Amino acid sequence: MSTTNLSAYDIEKVPDASEMRFAIIVSEWNNNVTFNLRDGAIEALKRHGAKEENIWVTYVPGSFELTYASKHVINYCKNKGWDNAAVIALGCVVRGGTPHFDYVCSGTTNGIAALNADPNINIPVIFGLLTTDNMEQATDRAGGKLGNKGVECAITAIKMLGAYPNK
Repeated sequence: MSTTNLSAYDIEKVPDASEMRFAIIVSEWNNNVTFNLRDGAIEALKRHGAKEENIWVTYVPGSFELTYASKHVINYCKNKGWDNAAVIALGCVVRGGTPHFDYVCSGTTNGIAALNADPNINIPVIFGLLTTDNMEQATDRAGGKLGNKGVECAITAIKMLGAYPNK
């Protein structure tokens, strides 16, 4: 387990995001965590030049729905003819006393991985699903002592588009 801020990065190695578009999909489940992830992502995108009108936020009920929403957002971006776009999927699953945790985590991970591996999809989907054993671990990673996974996802999206633009 990490004990340092995982959101620390070299600002000089992040491309300018002023010509990039971002769709952020946020799970409403555990919104005390996911809304902090959202806010961190938006702040990081803007810090690197993303224009407010090029950041679109939409919500889904839970983390399992992130894959379905990502697929539809990708199609929306393609239909609009939006170049240089990325999807950031943000959710939080906290382990409970049933295997539900394993199914949601596995299904969401496999779904987003499948979207990224699909040769017909030329838009990166950034995996921002926190999978924690308890709420303390989740809040530590959503603006707490271990940083903000939303920031990390935003930086990843910018770097992916900088390296692999989908124009």
